[in-house]
Amino acid sequence: MRWRLTEVIVDNAGLPKARLLLAHGAGAAANSEFMQQLAQQLALLNIEVWRFNFAYMQRFIDSGKRSLPDKMPLLQAEFGRQIDNCPADLPLFIGGKSMGGRVASLLSSNYGVQAVFAFGYPFHAPKKQSWRTEHFAALACPLFIAQGERDAFGNKAELADKSWPQVALQWLNDGDHDFKPRLKSGLTQQQLIAQAAQFCSRTIDEVLLAKQ
Repeated sequence: MRWRLTEVIVDNAGLPKARLLLAHGAGAAANSEFMQQLAQQLALLNIEVWRFNFAYMQRFIDSGKRSLPDKMPLLQAEFGRQIDNCPADLPLFIGGKSMGGRVASLLSSNYGVQAVFAFGYPFHAPKKQSWRTEHFAALACPLFIAQGERDAFGNKAELADKSWPQVALQWLNDGDHDFKPRLKSGLTQQQLIAQAAQFCSRTIDEVLLAKQ
């Protein structure tokens, strides 16, 4: 199947220390409000962000006809081609929102990325117990997850007794799958997105320092 690379949205950083190739979730594109806010916060922390749409999402944008995401092997192949398209001038990290983070975590070590970041990992579909963690035991590189405590795709209580050697979780207080807290928490979605970006930045610093 022949297809072209979808356009990349670049959020430049003043003094970039790394590049993060960031994919969207299943239902919202690379220019969604969540993705824009996350990229802006990351750029403020000297992380250059490259956002892209998977081909199925680009078809929806172009035609207005919504469809289900393509099968996982095709999404992985598309993500891999985007990695290949990245220049080698900065340390490369990959990740995504929900499904985009899952796709990134499934990629092989052949791409030479430093680590993977998932912003709201879809551990399972809401109210279902079919877990999407089979590959966690054989990850090619570390996986760092920023997760809302109330995430219907995997909440803090459900994950309390689970651990994987290559996986680190950062919990966001009272956040749901889109990092939206309840009003009574006194927090805002913008604050939780900023916290997720700060977690990403700190972790990148640690990964780069360990490789010196």
